Amino acid sequence: MSSNAKSPDDSKRVYRRDLLLASLLVTTGLVMSGLSLIALMARDPQQMAQATQPLQSSPPEVQDNKPAEAKPGGDRPTTPAPEPARPDAQAQKAGTQPVLPPAPAEKIAPPIRDQ
Repeated sequence: MSSNAKSPDDSKRVYRRDLLLASLLVTTGLVMSGLSLIALMARDPQQMAQATQPLQSSPPEVQDNKPAEAKPGGDRPTTPAPEPARPDAQAQKAGTQPVLPPAPAEKIAPPIRDQ
């Protein structure tokens, strides 16, 4: 009869080795975290990464209503520049209207009673 069972000494040795490996990994992680925190604290706290320069307001340009000069073989000019659509004051006061009509009474559930 052959058995796959290990002797008690072998299982203790494997357990100790696994415990040592786990403690080494935890210690390594703690050391790396500590070094990272030290490096972060050593930096100048005013450093900040910024991808683009902040926007600066520029004075508005004066537009003339005369058409741009046509150049042969060039791009077609669009003067004055197109402007976004703005609703009139009456439409702004009215607000948004519902897209669908109200539901018929048969399809509205009774109110939920407080218990």
